[in-house]
Amino acid sequence: MSSFSHLDENGKAKMVDVTEKSDTDRVAVAIGEVILGEEVFWKIRDNEVEKGDVLTVAKIAGIQAAKKTYEFIPLCHNIFISNISLRLELKEESKSVVITAEAKTVSKTGVEMEALTAVSVAALTVYDMCKAISKSMVISGIKLLHKSGGKSGDYTYGE
Repeated sequence: MSSFSHLDENGKAKMVDVTEKSDTDRVAVAIGEVILGEEVFWKIRDNEVEKGDVLTVAKIAGIQAAKKTYEFIPLCHNIFISNISLRLELKEESKSVVITAEAKTVSKTGVEMEALTAVSVAALTVYDMCKAISKSMVISGIKLLHKSGGKSGDYTYGE
């Protein structure tokens, strides 16, 4: 009936059975941005946010979220993550923070959702920690930049 792997023969949601798949090296890189505005940007840069070190807390939140992705995304497999790294970079020209996550595994299924979840939760954490200063921050541009490994092969955004 459908070519979607998460649908059964009746069109109902199901978890994909990866039992027969081989473990392969897999990497996924995701990116997103929080447009902070002038005041929030300077307070983060100068570490003057009342709740604490925004970039460090957001990084830790992203790492934790990646490890728990299967708890948030109903049909996502619980996989072993061999590494998750996050980089949060303040951009003065745009008064924003750019968040990049790279997830790695040797598994039967990919780590795209883990990388995307890491970026999303890190961005939400920035918002949460700074919302007392400004509620007009914008989370944007969350996307998969690159993935390698697995049956579907490599992917790079824009190619």
